[in-house]
Amino acid sequence: MPVTVPPPVPAPPQEAPLTGWRRPRHAPSLGEIFGSVKVPPASASFWRKLFAFWGPGLMVAVGYMDPGNWATDLAGGSRYGYTLLSVILISNLFAMLLQHLAAKLGIVTGRDLAQACRDHYSKPVAMVLWVLCEIAIAACDLAEVIGSAIALNLLFGLPLTWGVVLTILDVLVVLMLQSRGFRVLESIVGGLIMLIFGCFLYEIIVSNPDYFALLQGLVPQPEVVTNPQMLYVAIGILGATVMPHNLYLHSSIVQTRAIEQNEAGRRMAIKFATIDSTLALFLAFFVNAAILIMAAAAFHNTGNQNVADINEAHQLLSPVLGAGAASMVFAVALLASGQNSTLTGTLAGQIVMEGFLDLKLKLWLRRLITRGIAVVPAFIVTLLYGEKGTGELLVLSQVILSFQLSFAVVPLVLFTGSKAKMGVFVNKPWVQVVAWLISAIIILLNVYLLVQTFWG
Repeated sequence: MPVTVPPPVPAPPQEAPLTGWRRPRHAPSLGEIFGSVKVPPASASFWRKLFAFWGPGLMVAVGYMDPGNWATDLAGGSRYGYTLLSVILISNLFAMLLQHLAAKLGIVTGRDLAQACRDHYSKPVAMVLWVLCEIAIAACDLAEVIGSAIALNLLFGLPLTWGVVLTILDVLVVLMLQSRGFRVLESIVGGLIMLIFGCFLYEIIVSNPDYFALLQGLVPQPEVVTNPQMLYVAIGILGATVMPHNLYLHSSIVQTRAIEQNEAGRRMAIKFATIDSTLALFLAFFVNAAILIMAAAAFHNTGNQNVADINEAHQLLSPVLGAGAASMVFAVALLASGQNSTLTGTLAGQIVMEGFLDLKLKLWLRRLITRGIAVVPAFIVTLLYGEKGTGELLVLSQVILSFQLSFAVVPLVLFTGSKAKMGVFVNKPWVQVVAWLISAIIILLNVYLLVQTFWG
């Protein structure tokens, strides 16, 4: 009796590879955790899918509430009351779109932003971008070092020089957490964000702000542009809010989700990654706004209109507000912010080095190099100039970050607007127009900030 052979099952259609890159796609970003988090099927409920994708946005949000943001928010609130709340809101709206583009780039192309730059540009251009990015990460790490050292000083009376040295030990903490899985790292970061959120909710309550004036502050006022001093602080807020290393970070860590590598799977991933980052950035907006609101309520209307220093703010809070815990809660939030930034800064440094150079260093060595670059200048300045020097160094770190931001934003908008690189996921025309408009605003304002800082 003849054996009936079933007809062969047709293979699923293969998607055409994306073109437009100088080099082929290489090793996955953060290979040790790439695709390590399972996601439910498309038929699962909205909430199950949201929970599976929830996490990378929180890690990105950390960069929007790190110690570098505090000085500009304190200055804005103490000098101009609630007026610059609109600038924080606009900065966060800019950030939401840029982080959406970063997530989309990673999900669609399988490249993080550093890998995409290496694969698109010539080697000399890629090397220049890498050097600029490493300088920005060192500047970001500098803010973390100073913020953590100040917090240790405020809470435990530890000399700033010892606090700076002790920040090297967080290398061990990062290594321990990352070895336990990416979800554990996301949970730790989320927990610290909730602690910061709770601290500033308390600060707002005890500072008893003028809520009507607060709501008015969310509406942009002409004087933000017409008053040169206010414009300078506003640009500082923008520069400290939108962080370049976050774009590299987000384009990589969204790839920790084990999605289906087809159009439907990518669309689902983009949708939930965008919801994740947008909600997390609302938390970051609350924290930045809360610092400014607290400064406006506690200092602006009490004759202390030149408070831009973290130490000074800490000393004045309890006496001005009449709440004994206000200063301590402020310092706890600062320490949590510094430690959170350390975790995400470590990952960003790893992503940038591996992406631009295709070079893998042991994580402890990579972390020690980055932290060493930040610790040495912070230690010397703290030793020679004390608190005043660290405050000025904190401001300088934000200026450096502002300078580098354009070199991350422009490639991101360029890549996600390319049909050859993104296929059906290319930016819609209106998205591309808005993205280039935001890029132009960021470039012009940051050039102005640099000119005013060094020659104004």
